[in-house]
Amino acid sequence: MTDLDLSAFGFHARLTFHSPMSVERADRLARDLAASGPRTIADFGCGWGQLMFRVVENAPDATAVGYEIYRPDVIRGRAEATDDIVINSGAHQAFGAVPEALDALRKLVNPGGRLLFATGFWERIPTDADLATMWPDMTADELSPLADLVDQAIASGFRPLRIETSTPAEWEQFESGIAEGAEEWLLANIDHPQADAVRAKLDASRGYWLRGHRGFMGYAFLTLGVPR
Repeated sequence: MTDLDLSAFGFHARLTFHSPMSVERADRLARDLAASGPRTIADFGCGWGQLMFRVVENAPDATAVGYEIYRPDVIRGRAEATDDIVINSGAHQAFGAVPEALDALRKLVNPGGRLLFATGFWERIPTDADLATMWPDMTADELSPLADLVDQAIASGFRPLRIETSTPAEWEQFESGIAEGAEEWLLANIDHPQADAVRAKLDASRGYWLRGHRGFMGYAFLTLGVPR
């Protein structure tokens, strides 16, 4: 099996959000976004929709649409299931690089609307040796420092209303939660034909975090406004 899908073994099953974000942060972001009185909410890369659902709970008259191509997340989301709000969290790749994503998303937000844009950034610029311990083919150009990320948003026509970043505890909750379900499956199925492949993928993923991006990569939540 060349690309093992760990969703079959509970991969991500223990996560509330597919990003390093606490429930408390998500609830507050949802309240803040809903305060603008949106009529429409669009979440590009919504995963299983937990953040979008929270915004809708605070803006019950709004119409919400989530866009997601990963089928297990769509199935899970369906089971749990001012002018406008657009959400793009951890999915800028759907539009290209970050500047391209911001330009594309700007066209989707009406005057007076809001964009919640969440993505990674460099806390420290990694060297080539540092990059070698991260995901395969990772380059320093794939992320920017936080100040540059905010500048990119402004260059695309947004104004930054709030600039927030994940805490270490949120990162640990996220990274541990990614693997917890699959690790429990492995403990109970040590002789399963797929056990070696599951173990190898879990070990590699943990290594990318603990020996790789930990201390280098941050995660930002930018609440961006469009002038009327």
